Amino acid sequence: MNWDVIHGKWDQIKGSVKEQWGDLTDDELTQVAGSRDKMAGKLQEKYGWTKTEVDEKMNDFFRRHL
Repeated sequence: MNWDVIHGKWDQIKGSVKEQWGDLTDDELTQVAGSRDKMAGKLQEKYGWTKTEVDEKMNDFFRRHL
């Protein structure tokens, strides 16, 4: 997964991220700003997922949206 591409397209895809993970607020998505580590941390915090679960879910989501 190329997070440089995700970072560059963040404004275009954050609406889809919000639809997928509705518990994330607009402010949190602004803070994430395409950072893989920040995104993983927010998902772990909001959903209680393990690092492995977060990695799998993020990889699946971003593969479909890039």
